[in-house]
Amino acid sequence: MLTLVVFLLCTASCVSASVKGVAAGPRLNNNQLYKFSYTTEVLVDRSRGSKEGSAGYKISSDVHVHLVWRDPSSKDDQLIQLAISNVRIEPVSQRSKKKDVLHGSTTESVLGKAKLEALTKPFLVHLKNGKAKGFYSYRAEPAIIKNLKRGLASLLQVQLNTGKVIENDVSGRCTVQYKTVKQQVTRTKLLETCKTEETGFTTHNKVLGVSSKSSSVTVFTLEDGFIRSAVADETHSLAVNAQTSTAAKVVSRQTLTLVGTEAGPLEAAGKDVAGVVKSIDAKLAAVGIMAEKVKSQCKGCPSLFEHWQAQQKQLEPASLSKTTAPRSFLALIHSIRKASKDEILKVLHSASKTSLPQVVDAVTSAQTAASLDAILEFLNFTDAKGLVLQERFLYACGFASHPNERMLQALLDISKGKIGSTEIKESMVIIMGALVHKLCQKGECNTPTVVQVKKMILEGPDSTQVESEVQMYLLALKNSLLPEAIPIFIKYAEAGVGLYNTIALTALQRYDVSLITDEVKRTVNRVYHQNQRIYEKNVRAAAADVILSSNPSYMEVKNLILSIGNLPHEMNKYMLSKIQDILRFQMPASKIIRQALKDMISHNYDRFAKVGSSSSFSGFMAQTADVTSTYSLDILYSGSGIMRRSNMNIYGASKGGVLHGLQVAIEAQGLETLIAATPDEGEGDLESFAGMSALLYDVQLRPVTFFKGYSDLMSKMFSMTGDPINVVKGLILLSDHSEVIQLQSGLKASAEFQGGLAIDISGGMEISLWYRESKTSINNRGALVVTGNITVDMDFLRAGVEVSFETEASLDFITTVQFSEYPFLVCIQMDKTTFPISKYVTKYESLPSGKSVVSRRSKKLLIPGSEFPLHQENSNMCKRVFDSSW
Repeated sequence: MLTLVVFLLCTASCVSASVKGVAAGPRLNNNQLYKFSYTTEVLVDRSRGSKEGSAGYKISSDVHVHLVWRDPSSKDDQLIQLAISNVRIEPVSQRSKKKDVLHGSTTESVLGKAKLEALTKPFLVHLKNGKAKGFYSYRAEPAIIKNLKRGLASLLQVQLNTGKVIENDVSGRCTVQYKTVKQQVTRTKLLETCKTEETGFTTHNKVLGVSSKSSSVTVFTLEDGFIRSAVADETHSLAVNAQTSTAAKVVSRQTLTLVGTEAGPLEAAGKDVAGVVKSIDAKLAAVGIMAEKVKSQCKGCPSLFEHWQAQQKQLEPASLSKTTAPRSFLALIHSIRKASKDEILKVLHSASKTSLPQVVDAVTSAQTAASLDAILEFLNFTDAKGLVLQERFLYACGFASHPNERMLQALLDISKGKIGSTEIKESMVIIMGALVHKLCQKGECNTPTVVQVKKMILEGPDSTQVESEVQMYLLALKNSLLPEAIPIFIKYAEAGVGLYNTIALTALQRYDVSLITDEVKRTVNRVYHQNQRIYEKNVRAAAADVILSSNPSYMEVKNLILSIGNLPHEMNKYMLSKIQDILRFQMPASKIIRQALKDMISHNYDRFAKVGSSSSFSGFMAQTADVTSTYSLDILYSGSGIMRRSNMNIYGASKGGVLHGLQVAIEAQGLETLIAATPDEGEGDLESFAGMSALLYDVQLRPVTFFKGYSDLMSKMFSMTGDPINVVKGLILLSDHSEVIQLQSGLKASAEFQGGLAIDISGGMEISLWYRESKTSINNRGALVVTGNITVDMDFLRAGVEVSFETEASLDFITTVQFSEYPFLVCIQMDKTTFPISKYVTKYESLPSGKSVVSRRSKKLLIPGSEFPLHQENSNMCKRVFDSSW
């Protein structure tokens, strides 16, 4: 046993000794000067651009390196000095004089004498086992100069054995993978793991979001235990998910090559690194290897007020259907994000009455502390006359790309005070629900303000007997998508008020299928099959939608099919059309429906030959490699032929995410008295009512009422002008992505991707007793601009690329009903006009002197208009309607 112990101890000590003798990193020889050539270049371009056409520049220099001090007890603990000289700044590729922003310039004229002197001052790096443990330079040096030195120092950081480690360098704290093969070491930095001080923000919805791909690989060639060459290649590409051609990239390359050695300074004496550094230059300080923040100052840039004066004409209502409006909107947001509260208030106070709502959109969408303070000071929520501006502010909060707790707290504080308009009170609570959902998506569901608002809206429906207030809280919960709200929706799905039933059931349909429990299904089935009480048709139709979209069982589907034939006349047709649409469009429930239809009791002529005007139809609006967009139209009529419910939906899917882009639902009830018709079962006592509800980009908005009550109906009917009622009008910041990309070279790139939408949604309902005709219309007008910008700004030289995509489009949905004969003639139309699509690429380089080079390219397409297809019966009916109109 003693012999074995001695053997093991000897083996361990021998192994330890051998490991100690192997170099952990590159070792410098004493009394030797290493001469390197060093080049760092950066270029920006569209994602598929070549080096020749890119914007960018390269910085070349000589670098002298020598050993200053080594720990006597460890050869891998070294203090080295680096000195940069012979600095040259050149274009990244060969260019003509006209396209060369640097033509006629010298390095000193570009950098400035002070910066050039700072760059050529020697600095020290403490390397221990191949890792940078300390970086010593002068605190007074400009941050950009220190970062360039850090980029060079980071290139000397290498380990000679294969493995994965965590390192600190100019990019931050990152996980790095090393692979060694003979005299070559490959260092792969896992950029997604890097932790840096500068963080950005992004849109959490994948459809509206931005995807990025990054790589950083450095290849070292070694000779005699030291670096012969090091080549680092780093690429960052960003693209808009829904339009991946709107993409840009930044490429960085560092090259360090040993050109020779000669006799150098002797090693300094000292016990430790700190003492040696102090003895060399007392002004040298440990400033850290990770990059410092660089504040770029725009010389000669216009102030926010000057920018607003140049852009205000583009933000007048007459321009909102043109792409100039969202482009100016995005530019204004950029300017607001750099402005103070007082500067923002100056613009708000100077804006014209007609442009002010658009300014409110921009100020709120900027989402900075200064912009929020300014808009809260500007708006007076006790004044009922300010309804338009107040609602625009609230909607902009609801569409906020990256809201914070402070925004929600501001709405909560206002809601507790005096509010001059009940509509604003309702909108505020509804929008607070949307903010809760967005903050929960960000992982902030348990912050104090979110917890407080969750409690308020969860307890809200049972805290009041006022119908409008119960509706307000239910809509807020519908926006919040809180799992805790599901029991509340179950309760109100069976409540005695049809309005509550519909909100609760449509809210349940928005939840992930995994949250639709057996208890939810039992409740929804009870509503559809009227097991406990009689429900209105539109409530039962909403219940059927929940059942069919929530992984229905075989028996659930069979019972739905068996109910056809025993339903009110038009609902028979609606359910039949819904089943056929699911089968035709290959929706998730189609497989189980096919199984149920194998039973002849369910699938027979009597059941599947029901006639009527109600319908359900789904189709594709667009199918591309990036995004799939679908639409659906559900129309339910009463037995008398008057429209009961119209529901139009548009969805977008991309990168595994789904966005409910638009929902416009029009409901009408109690109109049978106009044509002396008999109401359907359970609808005899309904008050005359027509209204519209809109859901836009996953945010439920406050419903709009056309009329309520018979007297209101008659007064509206005789005063109808045919003009549509506005539901949503304004500018929306759809997507918003901002990040600072810290390159290993020490340079920084700023990436900004934004999408702006000018939108105008209106709807109306006309009834003519004279011509015995009714017409409902939903008009959607929009202009979209998406821009992506990557800029490398060194304060003394700026290079960047902007890629953009823009379009103007309109979509009209019109339902015409002629009730001069029976059965009524019903024609549904869904039209899109011819619309343009434009794509732009702009590359630019500029010097502080004002000299700049800009190149632009564009591509324009014209997409022909069309009428979206619906079911064949509708086409036949439309022919009869328009023939009869002649």
